[in-house]
Amino acid sequence: MIKFQMPNLGADMEAGTLVEWRKQLGEFLHRGDIIADVETQKGLIEIEVFEEGTLEKFLVKEGEKVPVGTVLALINDGKSEVTESTVSGEEIQKPEIHPIEDRKEIVHENTELGERIKISPLARKIAEENRIDISLLKGTGPEGSIVKKDIEKAISEVKKPIKDAEKEADKTKEISVKPSGPTSDAMRMAVAAAMSKSNREIPHYYLEKRMDMSKAMDWVKEANKDRPVQNRLLPVAVLIKAVAKALDEVPDLNATWENGLHRKNEINIGFVISLRSGGIVVPAILQSDSKTVDEIMETINDIIPRARAFKLRSSELSQSTFTITNIGEGGADKVFGLIYPPQVGIVGFGEISEQPFAEEGMLGIRPVVDVTLAADHRATDGLIGSRFLAALNRHLQNPEEL
Repeated sequence: MIKFQMPNLGADMEAGTLVEWRKQLGEFLHRGDIIADVETQKGLIEIEVFEEGTLEKFLVKEGEKVPVGTVLALINDGKSEVTESTVSGEEIQKPEIHPIEDRKEIVHENTELGERIKISPLARKIAEENRIDISLLKGTGPEGSIVKKDIEKAISEVKKPIKDAEKEADKTKEISVKPSGPTSDAMRMAVAAAMSKSNREIPHYYLEKRMDMSKAMDWVKEANKDRPVQNRLLPVAVLIKAVAKALDEVPDLNATWENGLHRKNEINIGFVISLRSGGIVVPAILQSDSKTVDEIMETINDIIPRARAFKLRSSELSQSTFTITNIGEGGADKVFGLIYPPQVGIVGFGEISEQPFAEEGMLGIRPVVDVTLAADHRATDGLIGSRFLAALNRHLQNPEEL
């Protein structure tokens, strides 16, 4: 029996609100299936399962806010039997953190017809915001309950003014989906908490190296020559792939520090994305080492709009093994990052700009980038960090081999 727990989606996360179950009891779960939606300071996150089995029992109700590590459900993998009583008392006891008030009720009562309509808290919230009459809907969730996708389907199908019987008897309003997500202040507070922990607990050391980007930029230009705009590569895809190759050579930086150094088998590079509402989020480009530059570019094009719409998956927020922060065009020359715990390193790329650059006694004007490495001195030292920067530079000078 598998104990499915509230995942840790970052060092700044202490608890999350189980907004909606996406699977029904008795349903067989495959690796990668979305089992639930959880709300954190980073927004509404789709939570995946990473083991297969039959959904046996819910231990936390929709609308409850519980600490990281709380057992949310039991999944029967057919290997051993575990009953609710065998789960530790701390894991299944009612959390001290109280549920959000407007999400308590899972059953909505239709007083006019005397019926009771089962609806998830998230679905009810979206329905109320968009003036959807839930009595007209047929639920597809557990025991016929109305869930988020049922409301979203209704919104997509109904594009005409509707009557608001309670407040605006004779007025109509076109249905529109209101964007949801954390406030700018909440996002910044979450980031500040993680960075304060990093600055307080991790002994950082910093290294810097200026790198010639002329060969990489020429390679990108040549690769884009016959491509439509939507399929063109950006230099950041080359940078990410080069970092992944360098980490493969210097595995001590592709690791976490949790009572000692733990090297990771996969290279999942966290990519810092700034949000329009303020703050940042750092989703992972999973298995960056096995992806081509084109595949990394496709992932970037997919993940940035989802991050800004707060539609990331739990694996994208919890499985980073190393982080990149990239200032991009029109930004600062250098950026010195703070390590995102429990990772042990972060690399920062400043703006790629034309500058004087000397090589083999010859001075010329070339596109260059200032690269900084911040690393955890408990896990590595300056020699290892220097090896990483040297490997990164070597791969950028041979972009055709990426």
